[in-house]
Amino acid sequence: MMYLTPFFTIYILLVAALLGLIFGSFCNAWAWRLARGESIVHGRSHCAACGHTLAPRDLIPLVSWLTLRGKCRYCGQAISPRYPAVELISALYFVSVLLRFGLTVDALRFLPVGCLLLTAALVDLDTMELPNGLLAAAALLSLLRFPHDWKSALLGAVAVSLPLLAVVLLADKLLGRETMGGGDIKLIAVLGLHFGPLQTLFLLILACLLGLLLGAAMKKKKDAPFPFGPALVMAGWITMLAGKTAVVWYLGLF
Repeated sequence: MMYLTPFFTIYILLVAALLGLIFGSFCNAWAWRLARGESIVHGRSHCAACGHTLAPRDLIPLVSWLTLRGKCRYCGQAISPRYPAVELISALYFVSVLLRFGLTVDALRFLPVGCLLLTAALVDLDTMELPNGLLAAAALLSLLRFPHDWKSALLGAVAVSLPLLAVVLLADKLLGRETMGGGDIKLIAVLGLHFGPLQTLFLLILACLLGLLLGAAMKKKKDAPFPFGPALVMAGWITMLAGKTAVVWYLGLF
């Protein structure tokens, strides 16, 4: 249906990009408030530096940051480029989901899952914790795979996360420190619900590579803790787009 005409396809993708910008802005605000223990329901958006309540013209995704040249209208304090970056990433994600799945139930599943996990990754960057509520909501959305894929979903939730948990517990005991947070293992289980066992294994390998790049970008010292959630979420995005193809290619080598 999405490809009825070129005009209709372009229209759908433009709408997806616009919605992605809007939801990216919401994810930014949601993550900021979760990291600081504030409610997303109560209270209006305000400048993180001066606390001034923001007007509607200050809240237009991407446009407001560009027109204000990255500074608060009221105090002149610089606004982190993370905000427009997240909005753009969200827009790209929305477009990629529509290109991958079209107007299908899978698209309906992955769009909100992406928003939830993007928010969780942002909180992890700020607090080194992944909110259980966001992970639970993302897990519940896997019910859209049922009833036809329920075996793959359940196997995906445990086939990678449980052996990994055993390895992590052993490593913690041997090294005398935490080697991986419990939230990361929960996130792998949630992603497993959506991707099944083989794609989740691919996702974990990819996330480890992305984690090394993230640690280097954050200039973390050796053995210093760093948030692994963003690497897992990014790997989940790539797996959504190419995981099945990668697994089929790999198995075809044997």
